[in-house]
Amino acid sequence: MRSKSLPIKLNKSSRLKATVPFKRFLGYDMGEDRNLVINPEQAKTVRRIYAMFLEGKSPHAISKILTDEPETLTVIGKQKWNPSTIKSILTNEKYKGDALLQKSYTVDFLSKEKKANEGEIPQYYVKGNHEAIIQPEVFDMVQNMMALRKTGKNRISTANVFSSKIRCGDCGGWYGSKVWHSNTKYRRRVWRCNRKYENDDKCQTPHLTDDEVKELFIKAANQLIEIKDEIIRNFEEAKEFLFGTAELSKEQEELESNLNQLADEINALINENARIAIDQAEYERNYNSLVKQFDETEDRLGEVKEEISMRQGNQEQVEMFLKNLEKTDLIDEFDERLFNRLVEVIEVGREKVTVTFKDGSEVTI
Repeated sequence: MRSKSLPIKLNKSSRLKATVPFKRFLGYDMGEDRNLVINPEQAKTVRRIYAMFLEGKSPHAISKILTDEPETLTVIGKQKWNPSTIKSILTNEKYKGDALLQKSYTVDFLSKEKKANEGEIPQYYVKGNHEAIIQPEVFDMVQNMMALRKTGKNRISTANVFSSKIRCGDCGGWYGSKVWHSNTKYRRRVWRCNRKYENDDKCQTPHLTDDEVKELFIKAANQLIEIKDEIIRNFEEAKEFLFGTAELSKEQEELESNLNQLADEINALINENARIAIDQAEYERNYNSLVKQFDETEDRLGEVKEEISMRQGNQEQVEMFLKNLEKTDLIDEFDERLFNRLVEVIEVGREKVTVTFKDGSEVTI
């Protein structure tokens, strides 16, 4: 049994150099020393991709936006962008100036067959290997937001700015867009509970037009903006209680240490059994006991890492929300980017509407 070893961390003075397929790496060219050098024009696209993601757009939405721009081409000169390409850009550590070496290795030098490195050979993580396109703290924020979305904490729909933002107060389902009078001059789009007619006991929540949703946002946002100083102050006082990870980080260190120790004990037991004749029933009991402890420790370690990532992601989302709120004055017209940055969900009741913002604040209208 093999322990899942962590990458060996090095600094930029290391002799190790990152090697990447330069002709297919958006944002960088190959420098004289065969290291990464920023390509200014391509770097603008990379920064746009990160900015759009932080505004709430999914890899699918970003790929559609870029594909619709004839002047914005992929690294191989194609107009069509794929969501997988966007996700790869958003998760590649090289954009923050670091390099993880030996992600894969050659299994057979004759056939050139390669395999993903799952601990068979050492990995090396070189910090500050080259000039960054994305600031490290921004890159880390994106990774935490990715983790939140994987757990379903941050839904993303790309159909419309209001998709997956309006919830029915009766059944908890999402509102979807419907087109009324589609073939007449009275054509208009409305938002209505998707489950309204699924059961005999249909939802009684009202439909909303685009203009009504926009007006609700303007009213709610202005109420929040008027007390933004108090909201920011309250967050500073409560953030350690809400998002602190010191105890979890300590537990993570202990679990990682225990995991390595258990892996060593398992390997030692296997080697002993191979060297000398020992009671096989006792060997099986000891082996199964150690493997059970290893698996339980590994499961707990995964839970702790996920919780740390979620807390960090939530804190960063709230801090980004407050930064946007702090620099926003009272508004008199709808701003799609501001809506994406501020609103978590709009819940429509039979007689009232509640707007929940990304810091958890609620405004009822």
